[in-house]
Amino acid sequence: MSVAKKEFKKVTTHVLLEMKRKGEKISMLTAYDYTMAKIVDGAGIDVILVGDSASNVMAGHETTLPITLDQMIYHASSVIRAVDRALVVVDLPFGSYQGNSKEALNSAIRIMKESGAHSVKLEGGREIRESIARILTAGIPVMGHLGLTPQSIYKFGTYTVRAKEEDEAERLVEDAKLLEESGCFAIVLEKIPASLATRVAKEVSIPVIGIGAGGGVDGQVLVVHDMLGLTTEFSPRFLRRYANLHETITTAVAGYISDVKSKDFPSSNEQY
Repeated sequence: MSVAKKEFKKVTTHVLLEMKRKGEKISMLTAYDYTMAKIVDGAGIDVILVGDSASNVMAGHETTLPITLDQMIYHASSVIRAVDRALVVVDLPFGSYQGNSKEALNSAIRIMKESGAHSVKLEGGREIRESIARILTAGIPVMGHLGLTPQSIYKFGTYTVRAKEEDEAERLVEDAKLLEESGCFAIVLEKIPASLATRVAKEVSIPVIGIGAGGGVDGQVLVVHDMLGLTTEFSPRFLRRYANLHETITTAVAGYISDVKSKDFPSSNEQY
């Protein structure tokens, strides 16, 4: 007897908007390679972010700034080949869109054409409005990102919570509304007070995804390496580890080394 293939609904920007309207939370994780993306998508994640955090967790850089557009396209292409259901969002890396809307459009077009991705994400508010508008003219969906913006780390000088003061909080609310008016389909809010994030989610009609922004937003995003416990040195308050793969992998590798050294591997059943 044949088994019917499981039906699933492809996630689009429209689906995310409907989820917000219905009060259904949106799940989002990063992925940077085929194997991880295949697992994450198969588990039912709504959105996969090919984040410039690849600069940290894949390449070992201290910040997100060094990763290039070519490298982001490589990671995005690997992820796209694995995905059947999730909406794939790709970060425009530092230097590929700030201060030059024509370059921003060219960068976004390259990502979409060369990787097959579904959308792009930019950090910032009013200062990148022209870049967002120009990208949208090409029919490319844009996700915004406010609050702690890692590409601006040397401007802020710290990864501390943003928008705690009233002036900065009001500016963030204004920028969120500006991003909505500009045509962004969603906004990521990173490391801001929960009450402020809740306010933003209520005052804009597009989905608001939080990371370190409390539970009053429309969805959550984490870096998959952090969530799975592959990384151990990064432990912010907002991070919940759902596994300890660092320990699991270390134990497995140590067992393999031991078996090779003792000539236990391969056994007679593991050879031709």
